[in-house]
Amino acid sequence: MANATPAPSPWWMPHIHADRRPFLLGRNRIQAAFRGFFSGNDFVEVDTATLQISPGNEAHLHAFATEAVGLGGARTPLYLHTSPEFACKKLLAAGETRISCFAHVYRNRERGPLHHPEFTMLEWYRAGESYEALMRDCAALLALAAETSGTRTLTYRGKETDPFQEPERLSVADAFQRFAGIDLLASIDTSGTTDRGRLASSMLQAGIRVAEDDTWPDLFSRVIVERVEPHLGLGRATILDEYPVAEAALARPTAHDPRVAERFELYACGVELANAFGELTDADEQRRRFQAEMHEKMRVYGESYPVDEDFLAALRQMPEASGIALGFDRLVMLATGASRIDQVIWAPVPETGH
Repeated sequence: MANATPAPSPWWMPHIHADRRPFLLGRNRIQAAFRGFFSGNDFVEVDTATLQISPGNEAHLHAFATEAVGLGGARTPLYLHTSPEFACKKLLAAGETRISCFAHVYRNRERGPLHHPEFTMLEWYRAGESYEALMRDCAALLALAAETSGTRTLTYRGKETDPFQEPERLSVADAFQRFAGIDLLASIDTSGTTDRGRLASSMLQAGIRVAEDDTWPDLFSRVIVERVEPHLGLGRATILDEYPVAEAALARPTAHDPRVAERFELYACGVELANAFGELTDADEQRRRFQAEMHEKMRVYGESYPVDEDFLAALRQMPEASGIALGFDRLVMLATGASRIDQVIWAPVPETGH
């Protein structure tokens, strides 16, 4: 009988920790530098509760569930948040104008070189400012992370990004045309309604697989993953901008085209680092989008999450704003040269069964 493969040494073994420690100290330096950046730009750092009524209402995000037990024994379902977004927007409604937040967030069904069940999200919000201001913030933070790490280049799996170059700004529609030869906007009408058949036909012509049960969002995601993302953030960072409204549940439509929204994602070395919005403040439209997302979640996974009514109430008085969520651990990886996300997390979550 062959010997079983020995289990890997735990992260707390001294020889393992010694290998990880330079990355972890680099993490601390970058975090301190970022706090200085936000303080120097008149941001107030906030700290939000992890336990929430709703963990977020995106179809393909999976939460950890728990419950609160009252003094009388009554039980209330709660979730570990997937983002501090709802709480941060409530603070904007309360009157804060520039806030930043380093939050531990939790996402189930996610583990790999770039994914961890518990990780650090850096979010920041600018009331009364456009999301172009967030693009400038991103460029400054990429350079600051590299400068703090003493490097001129962000790296991941043989791919490189110069963090001191101005990022390329590329619309999703232009990316579909450039990398897949697909006219994305031809499959969306002016109300934002999508045409699955038209997108599927274009994908088949481009040699991209289409399954019978694929929805329009499934098809969109496949083109992004297979044809677009591998080309992003090479040489210099990429700001992938103007997502279809159907793929931007928390963003407002652009002023020039109702088919696309004020949403961008930041890429470096082919890695998605951040997701930003010109924030939607129409509570009725937000409710409709949440319901559509939860309907899709129920269809695909057989479960859904409650809507945070308190959040929708706050949205009615929240000012116009822009906001962004950046995967802090991922950026630390690229700046320090780490190859796996658990190398830059001080105490990783134990491995569980597959």
